[in-house]
Amino acid sequence: MPFDDRLHCRCYKRRTILGLTLAPLLAGSARAAEEGEAAKPPAPDDRFVFLTGPRKGQVVRAEDLALGGPQVQAFPMAPDGTVRNDTRLNLVILARFDPAVLTDETRARAADGVVAYSAICTHQGCPVNMWSKEQNAFVCSCHASTFDPRNAAEVIGGPAPRPLAALGLKLKDGVVTVASTFSGHVGVTQN
Repeated sequence: MPFDDRLHCRCYKRRTILGLTLAPLLAGSARAAEEGEAAKPPAPDDRFVFLTGPRKGQVVRAEDLALGGPQVQAFPMAPDGTVRNDTRLNLVILARFDPAVLTDETRARAADGVVAYSAICTHQGCPVNMWSKEQNAFVCSCHASTFDPRNAAEVIGGPAPRPLAALGLKLKDGVVTVASTFSGHVGVTQN
């Protein structure tokens, strides 16, 4: 069969167009894989970075947390530097207390008095972003569910049906670091 230059030309053009069409999709797949890392839940050896304020994006050290509260909001950051902020379910609240005031269960997960809990209320999924100085407790800004950070984030007021999920912690050179995954379901339980 003789070589048909017109056929070769059309075929080459189709491959070029197909390649140009697929290239962005393949690049998008690579980005999606990277973005997937940012949506994964906190994992052992993740550190935390401040969500807001003058230290936004900086690593949280135990000394950055005021003894006795209030809490700070943070996102976990993987050892490779990926901040796990693609899902609000990864938002965490950190607070520091005298270890002597923590229950045994809470002390077992804490690192030198630093505790970590999901910042997503178990009632309707709002952020637990307020502090009650009177109760030394976390408060949900939507419906005022109140959680005791010294006692496994037990519900002490409001409509929340269960405590906040806790993270096990450790300190690495003073940096607050994840030691174990969440103790339970994060956020609202689906029926």
